[in-house]
Amino acid sequence: MSKTISKGMVVGFSYHLKNAQGETLDQSDEPLLYLHGWQNIIPGLEKELEGLVSGDSKNVTVPPEDGYGTYNEALIFQVPKSELPPEAELEVGMEFQTDTPEGRMILYLQEVRDADVILNGNHPLAGETLHFDVTIKSIREATEEEKQHGHVHGPGGHHHH
Repeated sequence: MSKTISKGMVVGFSYHLKNAQGETLDQSDEPLLYLHGWQNIIPGLEKELEGLVSGDSKNVTVPPEDGYGTYNEALIFQVPKSELPPEAELEVGMEFQTDTPEGRMILYLQEVRDADVILNGNHPLAGETLHFDVTIKSIREATEEEKQHGHVHGPGGHHHH
């Protein structure tokens, strides 16, 4: 019996990600490994991969609320440059971590102006409907250690911070 994707399996998949306009956002031919059932990947994708077997391909459409969230205008902040670390090389797209009452939040640098910067707490893919073209490359049982840690160890394992 071939293994199917279920909780506690380590799954390797290659993917091609496009937005609603059909532009390629990301792709990986090298299999990305993740531990199924631990939300290592966005929920909308994880849900759709459940039950597949190695060699399966699937097109998955993930709405923003099951992906990187809806776009929230309230997460745009104007910050004086004086509040940023002086040694920071300011580049659009760089990430800053900030602690909020709701926990740690990542802000992306959206725009650099003369005296201030615009930081955006939305993920760059927030508000996007994501179209994944996924091919399952491998499925194996997770080790006990992987289950305890909640992510994959070893080659191809993804360390999420």
